[in-house]
Amino acid sequence: MYQLKVQGAFEAAHQIPGYPGKCARLHGHNWVVEATVRGTQLDRLGMLVDFKTVKAALGAELDRFDHRFLNELEPFAGGVAPTAENLARIIFEELAPNEAFGQDGSDAKLVAVTVWESPKSSVTYTENE
Repeated sequence: MYQLKVQGAFEAAHQIPGYPGKCARLHGHNWVVEATVRGTQLDRLGMLVDFKTVKAALGAELDRFDHRFLNELEPFAGGVAPTAENLARIIFEELAPNEAFGQDGSDAKLVAVTVWESPKSSVTYTENE
């Protein structure tokens, strides 16, 4: 089994309504997001998936959050709290069906997304097994 990881990043502000502390106020983070891909079949070049391909797919997903107030974006504007946990799940759900995975007969698939809101605080969302 091979496991590949790539990272991307974006800067955005948010606030957590109802939080009993500072996070209820408007504040921002330099978010770092890691996508983990797993599989067993390598392509003709000996790659599970080209790092460049996964980085591009992740970057395209993260662009919609960059330099934005997350509370104004869907699904957060609809009442979903813009927490690191929800960001990890949403990014996973949007990225998983990307055609970057499973090219050339590969069985590669996204298995986890980790979101850091600080260098010491992260959350990982994994596929349901």
